[in-house]
Amino acid sequence: MIEYEPGTHFPGIIGRTLDESSPAWPKPTRAGEGAPNVIYFILDDVGYGQMSVFGGLCKTPNLERLAKRGLRYTNMQTTALCSPTRGCALTGRNHHTLGLSAITELSMGYPAHNGYMGFEHGFLSEILLEQGYNTFAVGKWHLTPPEETTTAGPFHRWPLGRGFERYYGFLGGDTDQWHPDLTYDNHPVPVPKTPEEGYHLNIDLGDKAIEFIKDAHHNAPGKPFFLYYATGAGHAPHHVEKEWIDKYKGKFDMGWDKYREMVFKRQKGLGIVPPDALLSKRDPDVPAWDSLSDTEKKVYARQMEVFAAFIEQTDYHFGRILDFLEGIEELDNTLVIVLSDNGASAEGGVHGTFNEMLFFNNVEETLEDNLEHIDKWGSPETFNHYSWGWTWAGDTPFRRWKRETYRGGISDACIVSWPEGIRARGENRSQYAHAIDLVPTVLEALDTEAPKTIRGVPQSPIQGVSFAHTFDDPDAPTKHITQYFEMFGHRSIYHDGWRAVCPFPGSSFAEPLKEGWFFGMPLNTRVLKVLDSEGWELYDVTEDPAEMNNLAKEKPEKLQEMVQRWYTEAGKYGVLPLATAAMERMNVPRPTIARPRTKYVYYGGGAPVQFSAAPRVYNRPWSITARVLIPEDGAEGVLLSHGNRHGGYSFYVKDGHLHHVHNYSGLEKFRISSPDPVPKGEVTLRYEFEKTGEPDFSKGKGSAGRSQLYVNGELVASKDLPYTVPNLFGIIGLSCGYDAADSVHPEEYRAPFTFTGRIRQVELDVSGELIKDDEADLKRMMTEQ
Repeated sequence: MIEYEPGTHFPGIIGRTLDESSPAWPKPTRAGEGAPNVIYFILDDVGYGQMSVFGGLCKTPNLERLAKRGLRYTNMQTTALCSPTRGCALTGRNHHTLGLSAITELSMGYPAHNGYMGFEHGFLSEILLEQGYNTFAVGKWHLTPPEETTTAGPFHRWPLGRGFERYYGFLGGDTDQWHPDLTYDNHPVPVPKTPEEGYHLNIDLGDKAIEFIKDAHHNAPGKPFFLYYATGAGHAPHHVEKEWIDKYKGKFDMGWDKYREMVFKRQKGLGIVPPDALLSKRDPDVPAWDSLSDTEKKVYARQMEVFAAFIEQTDYHFGRILDFLEGIEELDNTLVIVLSDNGASAEGGVHGTFNEMLFFNNVEETLEDNLEHIDKWGSPETFNHYSWGWTWAGDTPFRRWKRETYRGGISDACIVSWPEGIRARGENRSQYAHAIDLVPTVLEALDTEAPKTIRGVPQSPIQGVSFAHTFDDPDAPTKHITQYFEMFGHRSIYHDGWRAVCPFPGSSFAEPLKEGWFFGMPLNTRVLKVLDSEGWELYDVTEDPAEMNNLAKEKPEKLQEMVQRWYTEAGKYGVLPLATAAMERMNVPRPTIARPRTKYVYYGGGAPVQFSAAPRVYNRPWSITARVLIPEDGAEGVLLSHGNRHGGYSFYVKDGHLHHVHNYSGLEKFRISSPDPVPKGEVTLRYEFEKTGEPDFSKGKGSAGRSQLYVNGELVASKDLPYTVPNLFGIIGLSCGYDAADSVHPEEYRAPFTFTGRIRQVELDVSGELIKDDEADLKRMMTEQ
């Protein structure tokens, strides 16, 4: 320390001496001495009975390692869907309060449904940042309204706007694990390597998490961090390297019925379910394994082999983070909370699917299509999902699955580990808890309170309750006594050991409440009255955890009390109005950051537009006009594309000719090409889709139409499209001058296939204004195709 003699003038200070003044530095924000690190590890679509740490047959040795050093919470609840659960876990508020009745892509213009989480609902990251923590988010986000996910911002609902200092991952609900849609902090970035060079998203996420922690530790080794680590696993696509898949060869040949029996026995051995508990009955939507053909068994067993490999590989890369923390002597003082966001997913349908885009477009998944891709299952050639037979088995011992509010949809595996803060080791905790309880639990563990304001914004009350009192007391009473649930009109409520469930449209797809009802039907007042009078079921889950014995007729007064309680809670947390899961919700008009427009202008090389924010060209007339310069030695590459090999379109030049391809959900590719080479110099290239038929959503078919190519205003090619993608291309955004991450037509070119000429501009027009062609020329074009 430098000492100055009295009377010495301080450099830069005029008229005062050091003995007349004292320094007044701003006080650094530091966490308390010994404050623990905090990690949320959020899994996606992983059922209660899938991971070995909860009795499943997917090996998770690193999660078992955590459980041995901590606690299994066997009675943890979520919301039945991903975005809502994540919002609950990060804020401590119920999902309707947050405006997250469903995933952000299904937002609607009502408070419970709009997807706009207000800043009065502070994130744990925002709270801990002000407590002197570093805050990192890695992996899936899915908490920003789709209209705010572009590089035009605003960025205040991106991770860096909600209290995270660094971010690396994907903003949407899922992504290709081989060719992900990556965002670094507030900007998109290309995938650093190809699958052939050893790239997989789980490797990348693990590396980034370690990098973020390491960078901070080098400079402030005593500063704690909060890491929100959210993988894409086990959401589709179930992508994983072959060496992991080979480890499970033949391991699921016993089928889903035997799997459930084996897992249920293991769960009893682990004390996860009571010794006298009964396994839920066969789901009417799932065929008995013994009734299947050898071909079906082969396909379905392979699907589960790949899923299990994906889960184990995910566990391995999370384990690398744990190993790094152990190496820097931080693991023991790290509060790790592991949670799956909902039950296992049935979005693969009865047969499973080689391409999940089929589900989102209501295209029928067939066994034959899956068999054709069986040897490539889990590879870049697929966007795969397993049969819902494995979904049902994956939620053992409960009934049903994700998107529904039976326990199979909302009861999830949870692990809490903190060796320096929790004395208990390897024990189970059966107290009732919900995702909204995580924030108050962390705050109590850190001996801090929720702030009254964050960045000047008064905070809403946290609605969850802490379960930290259970850490070292297995007999501590449950503090969370009542919890409502609602997802797509499927409702339930828990209160003091009882559950009432109102399944919509019924207890299974095979058993709707009313003949002719379907999942996407509107929930009007008449339907609600019928549901309330006929649809509620009642269960005593203290005696019947798998919801097998419906007591509604035996205890009508208790049922009525529970129904009334649901409406009380619904009113308290802003649940109404209710809305179903109709796919049309994805096409609801939403406010945009830009002023309303029908013409979008792009320039080559800009960042991709997020898939959820890209102009929607489905089931309408539209066009692309590219003004380009073709040098004398020619040019090739993508002019405009949206999607990937699993669905989308691409407008490109190759071998001197102009092409457009419409990739129908990875099943068919409709390509049109110019007969003559594109001329050199300044050229205007145009594609038009003229709608000639209406979509048939029930069969997964978008509008029929006519593809047409123009060069310098002259029609050069025309071809009919029998149908198009009705609702959603592959999960990759729109890009100009290159193909982002993956090719729409990999047989034709390899991404990025950057255009080698010069793009003046590309205009995408959805106004419906099309060139009127001479009928004779049009007929001639059609004849020549």
